[in-house]
Amino acid sequence: MAGLYVHVPFCASRCIYCGFYSTIPTRQKDNGLTIEEQYVNALCNEMQLRANELDEPIRSIYLGGGTPSQLTYKSLQQIFSTIKKAFHITWNKNNSPLEITMECNPDDVTDTFVRDLQKLPINRISMGVQTFSDERLRFLHRRHTADEVELAIKRLRKIGIHNISIDLMFGFPNETMNEWKSDIDRAIQLNVEHLSAYSLMYEEGTPLYQLLKNGKVKEMDDELYRQMYDLLINGLTQAGYEHYEISNFAKLKPQRSNFKGQTSKGRDQSPFRSLHNSSYWHNVPYIGLGAAAHSYNNSKRSWNVADIKAYISALKDNKRPYEEEFIDEDTHYNDMIMTALRTREGLQLSTLSEPYQDYLMRLAKPLIQQNLLKEDDGWLHLTHNGIYVSDAIMSDLMKI
Repeated sequence: MAGLYVHVPFCASRCIYCGFYSTIPTRQKDNGLTIEEQYVNALCNEMQLRANELDEPIRSIYLGGGTPSQLTYKSLQQIFSTIKKAFHITWNKNNSPLEITMECNPDDVTDTFVRDLQKLPINRISMGVQTFSDERLRFLHRRHTADEVELAIKRLRKIGIHNISIDLMFGFPNETMNEWKSDIDRAIQLNVEHLSAYSLMYEEGTPLYQLLKNGKVKEMDDELYRQMYDLLINGLTQAGYEHYEISNFAKLKPQRSNFKGQTSKGRDQSPFRSLHNSSYWHNVPYIGLGAAAHSYNNSKRSWNVADIKAYISALKDNKRPYEEEFIDEDTHYNDMIMTALRTREGLQLSTLSEPYQDYLMRLAKPLIQQNLLKEDDGWLHLTHNGIYVSDAIMSDLMKI
C-alpha cells in the first residue's frame, strides 16, 4: 500500500511559529488565471506525469499545507477528479477503504464550506486548533477563536464526518499547568477521534524564533515539559485514547494504556490511527505532489522545488522540478530508527538484515538495562521512561 500527499502552500495569514513552505496568495490574474488556478493546474499536471510511479495501490490521500481549506470548491474538485483519473482510484465516501484527509482552519468551516465538502470524497478532517485560549491564539497569529472550533466540529458532524483530528500545542511562554489542563479537558469534551499534541517549537527563520533570540519570550524548561507531557498522556489515556505514537493519540474502545512496556501483540488498535502519517513511521512508500513536497520509495527520496513560481513554470513544460537522493543501507537503517521507534509497536527486528540486527541490539543492550528500551517478541520499542529522552536514544542507535 502507498500514500499520496498533496501540498497546498496557501495561507490567509502566517502563524509566528510556522516553518513550512507557504505563501499568502493574491487574487491578481496572470494570463487570465489566479495564482491558485495556475498552481492547481500544475499540481494536476504533476499527477499525470507521475501516474505510473507507484507499484502499490494507494491507501491514503492527504491534503496538507499551508491551508487546503483556503482552496475554492472548483480547485478541490479539479484535484480530486485528476487524482481519480491519474491513479485509477475508485471511492465511495460512505464506505471507502481509503483514508482521505484534508487539513482545515476552524474559521474556514462555514455552512458553505461543509455543503461543498459533501460533494467531495474527503472522509477525515485535521484541524489546527493549537489552544482554546483566545489570548494564546492571538499570540500565535491564528485567525480563529476558541468558540469557532466547537462550531466547526458541529458542522462537520452534521454532514457525516466521523473522523476528526485536532492539533494542540503546549509550552507557551508563561503557560501554567492549569491552563494546559484546561486545553486538554476542552479537547476531550469535543470527543474527536484523533489528537496530535506538540510542544511549541522555536524554528530558526520564524518570527517566534526572533522573539526568543531577542529575549522577549523564554522556552519552557525540561521539567515543565515532562509534567505537561505526563498530564497529556494521563488525561487522554484515561479518556479512552490510544497513545500510538509519541505525539499522537487515537480513540480506542475499550481503553488501553501504552508506552509502559507492553507490546501491541494481542491488543486492539484504534480504528482512528492516522493511516497516512503511519506511512511515514512504517516505511510505506508515498508520493508528494506540489511545491516543496517530498516523496519516498524505499530506495530513494525526492523533493520538489520550494518555489511556487518555479514549480508552475516547470510543469507548464511537463517537467517536474525536483532533486533526489538514493538511500544506502546505513541511511535506510537510520531512517527506520528515527521513525519506527516513535510508535507504540516500535521497530520489528526481522525487517533488518542480521548484521544490522546485531549492531542494533548491541547498542540497545545498555538502554534496555536502564529501562529506556524493551524488546518483546521481536519488536524493539521505547518504554514510558524512554519517551522523554527519545531523541538521545535514537541518536545512540544510529550508524554514523
